[in-house]
Amino acid sequence: MKRLSFAAGSAYTALLAFLIVCIDQSIKSYMPVGAEGGFTYISFVAWAVYFFTGTSRDGIRAAIGYVIGITFSIGIVQLAALFSCTPFFMVPIAVFIVVFLVLYLEKVPWANYIPSMFVASGCFFGIITYVPGAGDHLCSAVTVELVYGFIGLLFGWITVTGKGILAKAFEK
Repeated sequence: MKRLSFAAGSAYTALLAFLIVCIDQSIKSYMPVGAEGGFTYISFVAWAVYFFTGTSRDGIRAAIGYVIGITFSIGIVQLAALFSCTPFFMVPIAVFIVVFLVLYLEKVPWANYIPSMFVASGCFFGIITYVPGAGDHLCSAVTVELVYGFIGLLFGWITVTGKGILAKAFEK
């Protein structure tokens, strides 16, 4: 029975991955940037972030962390501009200052899921670096990342909840 339960859970998770790809293909043309490529990877990364949390409560913390990570990433971009007189060090200095501040959020309940902040920041910089036009329109990058990030976090919750239901069904 355990093998059957495992197979059902695996098929269920594979179906969800299939659905994320279908959702991306359906909505990518509506995104303000990057419509030609899509952003499945952001949903998959956010999905993994949810798995690291393991609970609905921590999934909410991860979602809050995503928003904070994106916000601080915009702060890095804006702060780097202030240090443009030192081209080599402008981004490293901005990153140092912002990361120093971000780490203080470890002391703030509900805003202390640091991994999701770093993941969101990494995805944000991936978008503005590699998607044509996204670096010129930060709001577009934010929109794309929030949509796909929250899809991934939602699918994380759906996966954990659904696999729990499947496991109970196979125990009977």
